[in-house]
Amino acid sequence: MSSKAAAILSTFVAAAQASSVLLSGGTIIAFDQASQGLNVVRDGSVLIQDDRIAGVYEKGAAIPAAADNATHEVVDCSGKIISPGFVDTHRHGWQTGFKTIASNTSLAEYFNRFGEFVAGDHMTADDVYIGQLAGLYEALNAGTTTSLDHAHHTWSNETSKAGLQASVESGARVFWAYAFHNVTNFGVPEQLANFRQVLEEIPTKDTLVTPAMAYDSFYANPHGQETVDVMALAREFNISAMTAHYLGGPWSVDNSPELLHELGFLNDSIPVVFSHGSFMTEKDAELLHSCNQYISTTPESEMHYGHSHEPSIHFGVQDQMALGVDTFFTYSTDMATQARIWLQHARYELYLDVLNKGAIPPNDPMSVNQAFLLATRAGGQALRRDDIGIIAEGAVADLLVYDGRTPSLLGWVDPVAAVILHANVGDLEHVMVGGKFAKRDGKLTAANYAKVQDKLLESAARIQATWRDLPVPAMDGIFMSGAPYVRAGEVNVMKGVSAAEAGNDGYGHKFD
Repeated sequence: MSSKAAAILSTFVAAAQASSVLLSGGTIIAFDQASQGLNVVRDGSVLIQDDRIAGVYEKGAAIPAAADNATHEVVDCSGKIISPGFVDTHRHGWQTGFKTIASNTSLAEYFNRFGEFVAGDHMTADDVYIGQLAGLYEALNAGTTTSLDHAHHTWSNETSKAGLQASVESGARVFWAYAFHNVTNFGVPEQLANFRQVLEEIPTKDTLVTPAMAYDSFYANPHGQETVDVMALAREFNISAMTAHYLGGPWSVDNSPELLHELGFLNDSIPVVFSHGSFMTEKDAELLHSCNQYISTTPESEMHYGHSHEPSIHFGVQDQMALGVDTFFTYSTDMATQARIWLQHARYELYLDVLNKGAIPPNDPMSVNQAFLLATRAGGQALRRDDIGIIAEGAVADLLVYDGRTPSLLGWVDPVAAVILHANVGDLEHVMVGGKFAKRDGKLTAANYAKVQDKLLESAARIQATWRDLPVPAMDGIFMSGAPYVRAGEVNVMKGVSAAEAGNDGYGHKFD
């Protein structure tokens, strides 16, 4: 990382805030430990002491005095909704610089054009650093306070450090999963040593960043030395999580629960998060339950790219499922949007099961409360952190405050339905991570954000110019998995004329 990039330090206005903060008079989407469900507290208060929730109080309840006779900083939340922060269990934060240039990209094209095996030849450590930092600020702005980052920018020592440094500086809670993969000139053996080096040079103790690991080659060589070494290193460091892409089917990325169980890793003390589970089997579903491991479903990604995710709906594993965003440079980074898409798609599929029998479903198959829990509580459970994704005494003080008088929320009664079905990022007034404001009064509090914007624009311009000149890979014949390429049907919205007659392919101009 250059000295210029390293000079961009994350300084928060909140650094000077009181050690105790009282969010007063709001409608709180709290968590009931007894019922393991949501409990709405109206006109209540949340007391924050340092980085933890000290208490949740009903209207009129006595609020304890601040420690050492200090004064609570009181934030008036009258008419507002107080929610736990969202938990994103699958993202690739470094890719921000690709924003909008892959709007019509299939997953096959992504692998050949935008993934780490291509990017490493064209992106610098500075690009990774500023992409990761800007991407995490974007997530914080949208209310994502915790993320499991599948950090596959680890194609050199410099890029590995750049992504971790940006994560530490962001002020977000990040489970930073160093990716082990055989990229050009920097394979798994080198990365095993680099993992140790990076964590020595950029200590994460007493930060909001927790080391994790990502490994996508369990299926490719399950009993090989590299896989054995990666699992041994994970156990040595007692990492916070292991994550792997699991697509299966014609994609052939079969990092499945069944395989990891065979390797003796699924029932380990380390949580494993399987991204997508696109062609998951019923045996996989059984193992997720028996070993208490989770999949991360990324609804918009799986629709955009064509992963598929129907097994998650039909095999009864939504109680072992959390939500993620994935490659947010192609669509929204907003977790509420992911919950909304999943809710409506699950409803559609389960309604269709009844309608296809010629019957009428009298009930709604999935509730807004369940969608809310997937975007919050379930993420914490996937990471085996019962103090993340909830509002309860002792939980981390990762909190959101929605302005209840915005045009999209005006008239709300049910705060959960308001957040999941009506709210947008513009309604989000405050975001707190570990008791500190990352967003306040609708604006990010990072004092350096204007510089981050300028640096990201410089980096994105260079990246996008480079990718504009890269040839689009020929995708015919056989995919790398051995499956044949077969073109999907394409939509034509041009009334009364075919795409060919109009002289284009139906996709119009790329605005790049």
